[in-house]
Amino acid sequence: MEPQRPGAAVSLKMDANIVVMGTESVGKSALTVRLLTRRFIGEYGDIESIYSHSFMVDRREVSLNIWDSPYSEHSSMETPLFDKKVQWADGYILVYSICDRASFNSVGRLVQTIRSTKDYLNGDKVPIVIVGNKRDLHHRRTVLSEEGWLLALKEDCHFYEVSAAENYHSVLMVFHGLVDRMKDAKLTAKRPLGFRSIVKSMSAVFARRRTDSIY
Repeated sequence: MEPQRPGAAVSLKMDANIVVMGTESVGKSALTVRLLTRRFIGEYGDIESIYSHSFMVDRREVSLNIWDSPYSEHSSMETPLFDKKVQWADGYILVYSICDRASFNSVGRLVQTIRSTKDYLNGDKVPIVIVGNKRDLHHRRTVLSEEGWLLALKEDCHFYEVSAAENYHSVLMVFHGLVDRMKDAKLTAKRPLGFRSIVKSMSAVFARRRTDSIY
């Protein structure tokens, strides 16, 4: 048997940062927790969290840091923390609810904001996946599947319509699809903010929120 070359195992591992974004109550946390635990939990607080998760894709170990973030369209896009999220991430999962047209409209605006903010050589190649969630609530649908496909086609993104409540494997495919996009993307020489830096920034924001709430 031929001896393994030094560094060969390292080449089979991929580390990446992902941000999950979308308006309130679209199922961002449900999607993330479904990936992490295979379980569905319906109720979440307004909590900013970064999770680590590893899995195998095509015999390659993929290690992800996943930033699950509360998001308010009218305030978050104009804050330094939003810019840091965008620069920190290697890929983006943008979630809307098929029962909420406003959340779908927000995704289109988010795509443009991310591409104009991210330091990529080619802004059109930013790895983005669009996800229509709550497919199990089809009787309350206000956004057609075709509309999601057309938006993804227009923006050159992957598209998935899933039910985080009912199906783990479809959620897994969302993250696999984004990993495929990230493997093909080329980052600029300028590195995004490090993991420790972003956690430090988040801690500072939470400390301010706690201080503000006292007065």
